[in-house]
Amino acid sequence: MPIWRPYTPHYAGAPPVPKIVRAQGSYLYAEDGRAFWDGVCAWWVTIHGHSHPFIAEAIAKQAKTLDQVLFADFTHPAAEILTEKLTRLTGLTWAFFSDDGSTAVEVALKVAIQYFYNRGEKRHRILALEGAYHGDTFGAMSVSARSTFTAPYKDYLFEVEWLPFPSPENEAALRSVLESLRGRRDIAAFIGEPLLQGTAGMRMYAAHFWDDIARAVRAAGALIIADEVFTGFGRTGTLFAIQQCEEKPDILCLAKGLTGGFLPMGLTLVREEVFSAFFSPEREKVLYHGHSYTGNPIASAAAVANLTLWEHPQTQEQLQMLVRYQRQLAEQWNAIHPTAPARQLGLVLAIDLPSTEKGYFAAHRTRLKAYALERGVFLRPLGSVAYILPALSSQPSELERAVSLIDKYLQALPEEERS
Repeated sequence: MPIWRPYTPHYAGAPPVPKIVRAQGSYLYAEDGRAFWDGVCAWWVTIHGHSHPFIAEAIAKQAKTLDQVLFADFTHPAAEILTEKLTRLTGLTWAFFSDDGSTAVEVALKVAIQYFYNRGEKRHRILALEGAYHGDTFGAMSVSARSTFTAPYKDYLFEVEWLPFPSPENEAALRSVLESLRGRRDIAAFIGEPLLQGTAGMRMYAAHFWDDIARAVRAAGALIIADEVFTGFGRTGTLFAIQQCEEKPDILCLAKGLTGGFLPMGLTLVREEVFSAFFSPEREKVLYHGHSYTGNPIASAAAVANLTLWEHPQTQEQLQMLVRYQRQLAEQWNAIHPTAPARQLGLVLAIDLPSTEKGYFAAHRTRLKAYALERGVFLRPLGSVAYILPALSSQPSELERAVSLIDKYLQALPEEERS
């Protein structure tokens, strides 16, 4: 089929891919009858499980009532309910709708830059963490780590200052850089994924590092952007990762799990002071950004249903049960695999597989995926980092099966590749 799939080499003789015709709960069902346990939540978007009936019913009801409306000229109930829920949950008072994670980040960057422009301040510098990934549009690529992904566009990306990744090994270097921010008046914003960098290899860091960065950036008069496109909706063990931090963001980006994994939608939430710089009849102070499907009613209804499920005690109970089990599996793994250490945060269990080749393109990326798929489990390693990210519909036995499969994969490797 002439379908150009994302992040995929296309060449003569490439292996065929399964055709998925149905999904339910934690499973994908192929046309040929095979079933796969989805260990990556359909690229980190599925929250409560595939085809969850409560969200599906909300979508169907909305589709019969109002399918689409031009959001620049109208509003509608689903968007208003969603905004009320999220502003209450986050403490951020205004919400800008877009289409996905990359566009949520684009909006955040444009808001931060124009915030100072509207105030008559010349601030142009953006700070980000080493190893960052924030999306594939040009602004999002600019604040993402330079790599094979961004190489063809390097001359078109704006300059960013990189902060050392927050780790015990980098702590002294990070504190030195943060100290150097004192007195700076050119910084517009810092953007980061709180507690967990996903694409960089499920790299985890303590909440106090986020707080230290935020305090230093705020002391320089700049804004804090939390990119929770991946970390939001339970991935780190709380609804939002920022709930585990003392320092809250000025701007928050949401997408992926926002609609429970049903439909694309991005949201950028900002605090009152930030919005106030745009509250003016002057045309020069308008945020000129929008998409045809901004605030789509059907996607909004899905997001409202997702958040309604989060209000149910059973959702929190299931989340905490799976978090405890992931922690237990990580501890058990580390007791017997000293050369392939595991780490865990919230729903994420990540394992560093032994490999002379590191990074996103390490051979485990394709070898483990194929090995697992043959055995009914869909995993998508980040190069030499295997990870398990279950939907809330998953059961402990399914997590244990996935970990056992990774163990068997390692045991099947030649001796020289296991250490």
